[in-house]
Amino acid sequence: MTIFLFILGLISLIVGAEALVRGASRLAALLGLSPLVIGLTVVALGTSSPELAVSIKSALAGQANIAVGNVVGSNIFNVLFILGLSAVIVPLVVAQQLVRIDVPLMIVLTLVVHLFSFDSFISRQEGIFLLIALAGYILFLIIQSRREKAEIIKEYENEFGLPPTRKTNWVIQVVLIVLGLGLLVLGSRWLVNSAVAFAQYLGVSELVIGLTIVAAGTSLPEVVTSTIAAIRGERDIAVGNIVGSNLFNIMAVLGCGAVVAPEGLLVSAAVVRFDLPVMIIVSFACLPIFFTGGVISRVEGVFLLLYYAAYTLYLVLAASSHDALPHYSAVMLYFVVPLTAVTLIVVALLEIRRLRKK
Repeated sequence: MTIFLFILGLISLIVGAEALVRGASRLAALLGLSPLVIGLTVVALGTSSPELAVSIKSALAGQANIAVGNVVGSNIFNVLFILGLSAVIVPLVVAQQLVRIDVPLMIVLTLVVHLFSFDSFISRQEGIFLLIALAGYILFLIIQSRREKAEIIKEYENEFGLPPTRKTNWVIQVVLIVLGLGLLVLGSRWLVNSAVAFAQYLGVSELVIGLTIVAAGTSLPEVVTSTIAAIRGERDIAVGNIVGSNLFNIMAVLGCGAVVAPEGLLVSAAVVRFDLPVMIIVSFACLPIFFTGGVISRVEGVFLLLYYAAYTLYLVLAASSHDALPHYSAVMLYFVVPLTAVTLIVVALLEIRRLRKK
């Protein structure tokens, strides 16, 4: 029964997110918003709606580990797994705005959340700060969209363009939005309840379930959106969707979770010591990877997937208190992470040198 509820919850979240994105996108088109603005705001927030629904439900139920683990795990999953998978399918083009603005903003916000979490608590006031930052970011995107080049606008039009016609009824779009929200609420309830049952049955913490199963499940809309965009050749959108979703996860999902939680969001010591630093490292790693040649290659995609496998293996070893954990941690901490950091720095410096010679 628990597995059935978990699967049903996932399906409800995916269908609900799809209905919400379709309804909101078409309604936004009817209101005169450009496909570029729709893609940067409505779709990015829509694909993050499962994380939002699950985190709000968890926060209200006092299950902060699932609420926080869902966001941290989703952001790590988005970059390492989804970007890696999309790049393996086809090398991804990276817009310069991502390198100049969005990725640095993602790094800053991740550091801010880590700073907020030092007292093992994200307060309601800190949640309000994140929501104000979200409002400012959306306003910036709308202003920025007016300056975009014609080819960028055309790319978003091909992906999200839904020109209003006489057959496009705003009532139907409102119904889709309401239906999507209803499915998100139901799906989040089933998913969270079954995740808690899984944790109890397997004897692992709710945090581990939130960082892995729940995080991957709620990120399925991003998987579908970025993979399809990559296959269609909309490679800029495939990357932008991931970075945008990570930003919305931090500002909207964590912000709302901290505001609606009775006493703010409690953050476990394990998240502060390990998982948030991993999210920071992953965010920093995006800069040199995105910067080099303006493309995420297949080789880089494979490395991202391997790093996600390594992170997941660590969580499994830690959850089971396996004897191999100390040795595995030592290898990762003293060999893999420094080697990766040096490699990324060298690659970035070589790219800067190449650009200066042009």
